[in-house]
Amino acid sequence: MESDRFAAAPSTDGVYRRAVERLRDVLERAAGTDVFEPGAAVLATAGADGWPSARTVLLKGLDENGAVFYTNRNSRKARQLTENPRAALCFFWPPLAEQVEIRGVVAPVGDEEADRYWATRPRLSQVGGWASRQSDPLDSRAELDARVAEVEAAFPDAVPRPAHWSGYRLIPYSIEFWKAGDGRLHDRERYEFTPAGWMHTLLNP
Repeated sequence: MESDRFAAAPSTDGVYRRAVERLRDVLERAAGTDVFEPGAAVLATAGADGWPSARTVLLKGLDENGAVFYTNRNSRKARQLTENPRAALCFFWPPLAEQVEIRGVVAPVGDEEADRYWATRPRLSQVGGWASRQSDPLDSRAELDARVAEVEAAFPDAVPRPAHWSGYRLIPYSIEFWKAGDGRLHDRERYEFTPAGWMHTLLNP
């Protein structure tokens, strides 16, 4: 399978590790600006029908194994990732005039990893994970509020993670860095996994 090929990409590869370190660096610099969510990125997916979808998600983990985000697994994005486990994440930080795109294949995170992250979420976010039937039609806001109240009553203490809520890891096969330049002479660099290993290439703007 294609996903097996990319999952086997050596995380110890020096070129790849430099790409990950560069991404960590720009995220840290973005965190020092007034950007509302430095870890926000547009996630692009496409299902079996080929129609693309894009929405903003929050990066919740980054290491040599990939970039992690969480969602309801009954959502549109999750359905598309089941049909076509390829995706792209695009970060843009206006104060830095920098952008990073990650493309790769997606795999579910394990239950233990999902549980650890779930435990860090605010209680209302945990309640919402149960109450929201993400991407399904909603008759009224009152309907959602009623489900929130039901979940609050059902779990007066700790709120367990629902089975339908978990995470995905985007395993990169390319990481592209972009920085704005005068006259649209931008700086672009791509780190890409090839049959010969990870390669670093400068790109025309």
